[in-house]
Amino acid sequence: MDSRVVYWDSSALVAALFNETNTDRARALARSAATHLISSLAWTEVHAVFARARRETVVTSAILDDAESALQFGPWTYLGAAPSRAVVRSVSLRWPLRGADLWHLALAITLHEDLPELCFATFDQALAQAAAGEGLTVP
Repeated sequence: MDSRVVYWDSSALVAALFNETNTDRARALARSAATHLISSLAWTEVHAVFARARRETVVTSAILDDAESALQFGPWTYLGAAPSRAVVRSVSLRWPLRGADLWHLALAITLHEDLPELCFATFDQALAQAAAGEGLTVP
């Protein structure tokens, strides 16, 4: 049994839901027996991707329907949590991250305090470097 708790950022979720460079790695992680967590921010960001793809007809409706279903019924547990304000402040001083990336990292660090087995799934290189620098395992 995989005892990891995996926090997924939006880049990792998109890779699991659509065919792209990191899809094989993301889907293998999603199939693992770990506990998979997604935040309200990741949920929102991925739905923005869905909506934009529909508007711009980047992929077929069938592919989008499958991706939406995979998000809804996949292994992910939805979190309505927010990062600690103190963690946001301190992490923002150490890493040059965009707002959403800072929020994801700060939430993962906040959760890691109670879940030491938590690791951070991202395919954003700057965010992965910051997560590793903060002591989070990046699968």
